[in-house]
Amino acid sequence: MRTDPSETGGLFITRRPGTRPTRYRTPPRTAGEGRRKADSAIAAGILALMIFVNLCFWGPLPVACLWVGGHLQHATDNVGIGLIASFGTLIGGLLLGLMALKRLDYAWILVRRAGGHDQRQGIIGRIFMVCCAIGAPIFMIWLLGFSGAQLSGAGNMGF
Repeated sequence: MRTDPSETGGLFITRRPGTRPTRYRTPPRTAGEGRRKADSAIAAGILALMIFVNLCFWGPLPVACLWVGGHLQHATDNVGIGLIASFGTLIGGLLLGLMALKRLDYAWILVRRAGGHDQRQGIIGRIFMVCCAIGAPIFMIWLLGFSGAQLSGAGNMGF
């Protein structure tokens, strides 16, 4: 390796770039046990709120969107306007809910880290997966068993 100044013609007499000794900042102060318990309780509250918002995607939000569409259809006597209003409010509500969930997920990570946990990833994916795994079968049972909907063409399929 040619780092000796006599071998390089007197050039490059200082340290090579990127080889400075690493200086770590002082470790953060750890909060007391009471503060960590309070942060863990706040994290549990944020988690419960995230679960509630996610469960709203399966019931209250679609019902509210159908209510808006039904009232607009009745007021205008036009089915198309009711459908557009229902789907538009559904998409808007889902996007607003997902935006809120993402912000709550960031807050949950920060509060968990403040509570002394080495939290690097959020929990939004796991919450969404569990809510879908529970909500989809319940919806299918309701749709096929209790809603009164009939499978059109079931008798014509040759079964």
